Amino acid sequence: MSSSAELASLDQIRAYILEKNICSDLAKTAKQLVFGEGNPEADVVFIGEAPGKNEDQQGKPFVGASGKLLDEFLKSINIDRQQVYITNIVKYRPPNNRDPSPKEKQEFLPFLYAQLRAIQPAVVVTLGRHSTNCFLPDLQISKIHGQLHKREVTIGKNKVMQLNIFPMYHPAVAIYNRNRRDELNADFVKLAEIISK
Repeated sequence: MSSSAELASLDQIRAYILEKNICSDLAKTAKQLVFGEGNPEADVVFIGEAPGKNEDQQGKPFVGASGKLLDEFLKSINIDRQQVYITNIVKYRPPNNRDPSPKEKQEFLPFLYAQLRAIQPAVVVTLGRHSTNCFLPDLQISKIHGQLHKREVTIGKNKVMQLNIFPMYHPAVAIYNRNRRDELNADFVKLAEIISK
C-alpha cells in the first residue's frame, strides 16, 4: 500500500486507518482502534502484537497486566512510560484474544512502518514472537532476545528506513514464569545501556 508511505504524521496515519476501514472484519468485533500512545519523538518504540480486552476498552496499548509489568521494567531503568512510544502491529483486538492472523498483520504493517517513519526512533523493541517475526522472520525469540539487529524496511515504493531492532519476550510470559522475568530484567538493563550510547 503505497499511500500509507505518504502519511507524515501520527494523526494522519490514525485518521487514514479509520477512514479507509483497514482490517474491517476486526474493526467490527472490536470496541475501538488502539493506535498507540506516548512521545511522538521517542528514542524508543515498543511494539506488541495486538490489543487485549483492557486495551480495547480503554483505547490504549499495554494497560492490562502486561502493561503494568512493562511499566515496572521501564521504571527499573529510570524511564517513564511517557518518554517512549508504545503500539502494536495490529490495532484492533482480535476476538477472544486470539493471535492475530498473518493477513491481519500484513494489512497493518504498512501503517506500523509509517508510524516508525513519523517517530524516527533510535531503537525499536519488539515484544514477543509475533512482533519480532515481522522484522526478523524465521528467527526464534529464545535465541535472539536481548541482541541488537540492524534491518532495512521498505516503505511505499522506494523509501528505505534503517531500524535497530531489539527483540524481547512479551511481558505476558513473565507474569507466570520467573525465569522469563529475570531474562526480561536483564534485557531491559541491556536496553538502558544501548539508549545511553
